[in-house]
Amino acid sequence: MRTAPLIPPPPSKPGAASPPAAVGALPGTAAAMPMDRDFILRNQIAERYISGRLPIKGAQDFERFCQQHPELLDELGMPARVHAGLRLLEAGGQSLPWEEKPRHWWEKLPVLIAVAAAALAALVATLTLSGRLSARDATIKTLQQRVAEQPLDPATSTRNVRLIPSRTAPSRHNTLVIGGSAQMNDLKIDMSWSKFAAFRVTIDRMDQGRVAVLHNMVRDSNGDVRIALNSTALGPGSYQLALEGMTLRGEPVAQAWITVGIVR
Repeated sequence: MRTAPLIPPPPSKPGAASPPAAVGALPGTAAAMPMDRDFILRNQIAERYISGRLPIKGAQDFERFCQQHPELLDELGMPARVHAGLRLLEAGGQSLPWEEKPRHWWEKLPVLIAVAAAALAALVATLTLSGRLSARDATIKTLQQRVAEQPLDPATSTRNVRLIPSRTAPSRHNTLVIGGSAQMNDLKIDMSWSKFAAFRVTIDRMDQGRVAVLHNMVRDSNGDVRIALNSTALGPGSYQLALEGMTLRGEPVAQAWITVGIVR
């Protein structure tokens, strides 16, 4: 299949009108047609500059020409156009170019100051609480170490006390209160009335638990069962001592009770 040969277009006749230029094209360039007053008015350079349709090179030439000929701005009515545009912005509720844009409520200075003050107060409270927690932890650690070691203060004096126990039933009332300072207390419990000579002494901390059991406690020639106790050996509280007589078979028989209080 053959293709038709390309036929060049006929040459234009002298005096024929040239094809119309593209709509919106800027006739001539800065090199061919320099920027001047007639060129600006004829091609509506000011309108194109305001609407942003002017090429960068044309905008620069227009700005340079206006800088050299400021009287052209009044002739073009630029101040009136600027004022009209500003009035339009104001009517539309928009801020003017030189005015500060309205800030959000969280961007305002009082709000920022309040937030900063709250943050500072929170920081101070956190530091204070942290210091208190550190001091509390140090105190707890010291107390735990003290409980684990159970230190005994050396007794500086000796106190002799003669006690008359209850023969009927145990009592929650303290017959004797010892403590306050490190002291050796020689407790002499009167058991002269009992028919038993050997006793078992059980020491219980009231409402908590058993502390000690002393076997084969023999009364002396005065009929007293003697127990020497350092007041710092036991914690503060009430301690009940139960005395049981031991038969020949080793069976305990309840005889008497006495309650002793310890303070620090």
